[in-house]
Amino acid sequence: MSTGNTHTVAGIGELLWDIFPDEKQMGGAPANFAYHAHALGEHGIIVSSVGDDEMGHEIITRVEELELDSGYITMDKEYPTGTVAVKLDESGKPDFTIHENVAWDFLPWNPKLLSLANKTDAVCFGSLCQRAKVSRKTINSFLNNTKPDCIRVFDINLRQTYFNRELIHYSLELCNVLKLNDEELPVVANLLNIKGPINYILKELTSQYSLRLVALTRGASGSFLYAKGENSNHQGFRVDIVDTVGAGDSFAAAMTLGLLHGKSLDWINEYANSVASFVCSESGATPKLPDSLINALKS
Repeated sequence: MSTGNTHTVAGIGELLWDIFPDEKQMGGAPANFAYHAHALGEHGIIVSSVGDDEMGHEIITRVEELELDSGYITMDKEYPTGTVAVKLDESGKPDFTIHENVAWDFLPWNPKLLSLANKTDAVCFGSLCQRAKVSRKTINSFLNNTKPDCIRVFDINLRQTYFNRELIHYSLELCNVLKLNDEELPVVANLLNIKGPINYILKELTSQYSLRLVALTRGASGSFLYAKGENSNHQGFRVDIVDTVGAGDSFAAAMTLGLLHGKSLDWINEYANSVASFVCSESGATPKLPDSLINALKS
């Protein structure tokens, strides 16, 4: 639902604490996506579940400190708040150990989510939160109840062993925008039995699943956006990297907002790289964004 110039942008899936060696930070790709959509001027909403425990109440407090709407985060009395052990290598790239049977595995479908789905302008989901049957059904219900023109972003986020061909195929049928990185592309191509050079794989994905856009991110080397009859290549920006946690999520949010605002493919690519580069230069997935990035969408 657009309110004036503001769009309703949801991130549905995992919400958790990333446990680093010396601290913990709120995490989960859909939550990071919603944060960045909100920070860049839209109505960003996290749809998830946390435990009715100390960590769960802490995460609600953190969401509200970030000035995000916590009204679509349920509190589960049976399962604990999710946690992920994070180790960073010398380049700031994270390695995750994700714990199972946590609250976001059991995200319930309810009338409140149906109402939100009906008015959402863009939604982002991934593969990880679909590892458990309950949350997978809720995500599917949410996506199937969005408006025809809703931007449905599948930010694939392959993690550990929590994916298979059936899940990837079905998720691609539910989305109209795909985002993946250069490590995930060959895995997806192999699962779907698409053989050939990168451009051919992107073309086949776009064609087979009627996608509006495929975004291939390449870390420090930038990104490639592929749409039917049009593409855009960006070499990325050089920054001093603190860590890369949340960079892909911020890219997805900036890209989605560019689409919502009707920007050109080259503009979207430049902007998404600018946002992601800034996030890499700061600690954590949800740094305060500079006014220059926030105001760029309004121009």
